[in-house]
Amino acid sequence: MKLKLPLSYYLNQDVIFLAKDLLGKVLFTEIDGDVTAGIIVETEAYFGVLDKASHAYGGRRTSRTETLYHPGGVSYVYLCYGIHHLFNIVSSVEDEPHAVLVRAVEPLIGSDIMELRRNMPASRPAISSGPGSAAKALGIDRSFNKKDLTEHEIWIEDHGIRYAADSIVAGPRIGVAYAEEDALLPWRFYVKGNKYVSKPRS
Repeated sequence: MKLKLPLSYYLNQDVIFLAKDLLGKVLFTEIDGDVTAGIIVETEAYFGVLDKASHAYGGRRTSRTETLYHPGGVSYVYLCYGIHHLFNIVSSVEDEPHAVLVRAVEPLIGSDIMELRRNMPASRPAISSGPGSAAKALGIDRSFNKKDLTEHEIWIEDHGIRYAADSIVAGPRIGVAYAEEDALLPWRFYVKGNKYVSKPRS
């Protein structure tokens, strides 16, 4: 089974469910005719205006965060530390700015292209481990912000890959110490034992 996820999938208002359910889904990009894809093996959920770790916390709306207020099914890409592009999946309904950050993918299609983009062999976990590396391996940059995830530049497919509940680890998100008590929420999800998951991992 290979099925592009429909718009209705992204309109789900339960972002915690989506962050877990996206594990095993396959993220694709097509750039200048080059198709690359990776199995999503690590995510983080961001719970909109109530989440101190979210860019939309407190209803913050800026030119950067406006994409988060779009109905689900678009990409939110931003530059972190002026270096790394991070790819997020906007979910839920209009004006409810939930999102799922894709933190790691396992190379599946177009590994040779990923190797060129990252200047390392696909066998090395670092090629797509961590959100900046995953985005770079797939060729995702700021130009991918606000792209429709049901179109042909960037999309997600269901290939029937499923993980047992005891194979999915939930823990605190990474790099959000500023979020105070919300930094401790167990909203980072990853596939146990997968070498492409970023550190720390159990």
